[in-house]
Amino acid sequence: MRLTVIGCSPAWPNPGQANPGYLLEGPGRVLLDCGPGVLSKLRVLEGSWPRADAIVLSHLHLDHWGDVLGWLWGTVGGPGAGLPAPSVWVPRGQREECLEIARRLGDFGMLDVTLSVNEYPIGAPFELAGFELLASSVPHYSMPTCGLRITDGRATLAYSADSGPSDVLVALARDADLFLCEATLADGVDEGTPRGHLSAAEAVAAYRASGAARLLLTHRPVELPRPAGVEVATEGLTVEL
Repeated sequence: MRLTVIGCSPAWPNPGQANPGYLLEGPGRVLLDCGPGVLSKLRVLEGSWPRADAIVLSHLHLDHWGDVLGWLWGTVGGPGAGLPAPSVWVPRGQREECLEIARRLGDFGMLDVTLSVNEYPIGAPFELAGFELLASSVPHYSMPTCGLRITDGRATLAYSADSGPSDVLVALARDADLFLCEATLADGVDEGTPRGHLSAAEAVAAYRASGAARLLLTHRPVELPRPAGVEVATEGLTVEL
């Protein structure tokens, strides 16, 4: 199983970089989130038009799924026309919300016809493109958001999505080979209530409690320092699991 970081910026993009998008390759090809700039980066990486079996969205904040609409238009009338299109997967209960946002942004009802929008269960394993996934609800302001645990039967990736501090993250990453965890905030920042993000110290604490083998911080502004002894995601980074 191979993870490639396509984009890893916070909600505001780091200079010259894309918002979140993580390509997971193994039995199939699954893209975890697809924020603005991700499709462009994939086209540079893979050629005229990228291929994915599915796009799995952790939540519907635009920085995590904005380029799904670009994928739609490229499939309808661009270089993706005539090629197999990925299905799009959103947390349970979010399908109609996703379609409504897309309609308001001008897709004229084409998203579901072209890319097929589906809901994934929360708290029960499901299979997609040869992987087994388990979604868990994590706290992210008032937006329904899911962290994801993904395995090919040999290796396991845990992805926090965007999350405030929660014991759910510890369970999500329990003994995983890699914990891809957001760390948007500077240590000691009071974000208020409800919480929606982690500091690096909070991400490290969740990682240590989980027993995961490796931590990779993501969704981190370049203005914040790199925590000593902790890996931080960069675009193009590939991790073999």
